Formats: sequence, C-alpha cells, structure tokens
Amino acid sequence: MRVLLVEDDAILGEAVHDHVAANGHAVDWFRLLDDARSATLTTQYGLILLDLRLPDGSGLELLRVLRAKGDATPVIILTAHDQISDRIEGLNSGADDYLVKPFDLGELTARMLAVSRRHGGNSVSLIRLAGLEIDQRSRSLRVDGREVPLSSREWSVLDTLCGRIGAIVSKAQIEEALYAFGSEIESNTVEVYVSRLRKKIGRDRVQTVRGVGYSLK
Repeated sequence: MRVLLVEDDAILGEAVHDHVAANGHAVDWFRLLDDARSATLTTQYGLILLDLRLPDGSGLELLRVLRAKGDATPVIILTAHDQISDRIEGLNSGADDYLVKPFDLGELTARMLAVSRRHGGNSVSLIRLAGLEIDQRSRSLRVDGREVPLSSREWSVLDTLCGRIGAIVSKAQIEEALYAFGSEIESNTVEVYVSRLRKKIGRDRVQTVRGVGYSLK
C-alpha cells in the first residue's frame, strides 16, 4: 500500500522508511507538517505513520484536519511522548494506534497489518479464496496447496486487490500502491505486474474490467 511517513528524526525516519519499503510498500517520507499536509491533498494513502512533535507544529493538527473532513485513513502515531494523557489525546483525536519510541520495527509491521485489517473490515490475516491461501502476516501464498513466491511488487498488487475482493480496483490505485513520490512510472507497469501475478495464481483469478481496472475473482 502507499504509506505516508511524517517523521523529522533523520535516523529513525530512514530506518522506518527502509523497513516499510522492504516489506513491499511505497513510502512517501516528509519531515515537515506542511509538506505532509500538502501530500494528503493530492494522494490517497493506505496508512499514515505520524510523529507528534515536528519542527513546524504538532502531528495532531494534521490528524484533526483529516478527521474533520471525513478522511478515515488509518493513522499510527509514532512519538517519544509516553504519558498516558498524551496517548489519550492522540486516540481521542482519531488515531488508530500508538507506538512509543523507541520501538521494534517488527512490532511496527504487526501493528500496521492489524490496523489495515480493521480498516478494511477484515479481522484475520489469512484469506482463503478459490484455491488461494493468502497469509498477509507472513507474506506467504499457496495456490492449490502449493507454495508460490512473490516479489515485493507482486505482493503490492495482490494486497491492493485483496483490500477490495470482488470489487474493481483501478489502475491508478495499483500505481499508488507501487510507487512513492519521485519514482518514475512507466505506462505499462501495472499491466506487467498484473500479468506476472496471473502467471503465478492463475489467469482467471484476476479479471480485467476494460477501461476501468482489475478485480480479484
């Protein structure tokens, strides 16, 4: 999915960015609140990782603006504030989860997955669908009982389709899951990765809705 990371600490920001990107997500990293606010106006994110204390204000300002306009994008707060009152304020402002620095990157991954599942109305990480067994927690896939490896970008396509099983996912939505700001997008990239995914899970399992997008059958 496309992830917005708002963190001004260079060392922590780089560690989180690289870890999340290594798990197959496109990550846009900003150190200033104003830059992050502008990004949310032009890009639809699957999840936001939000620091509270930023050079130009509090991350809670962005969170409150998003919730006030009805934006339900999942938000995990990352902060050094460990007071109960700070946690309560963050959650009451609309945050979905809260991690106190320093934190383990493995725990961050688990919380991202849990929040995404809840947001998508899916409380489990294991999806069984027409001969497919997709474990989003361990990032493992079985096709008709046989384990099949996927590249990180193939996983991004599959995760995006799994978020709306049976519904149509547009090409633009898949592109947003594949690329962060500054990445060069080739015109046929989505088609290439959908084709590769079809070869591994079966062509008939991913339907093309011509001129609209794709659907996981």
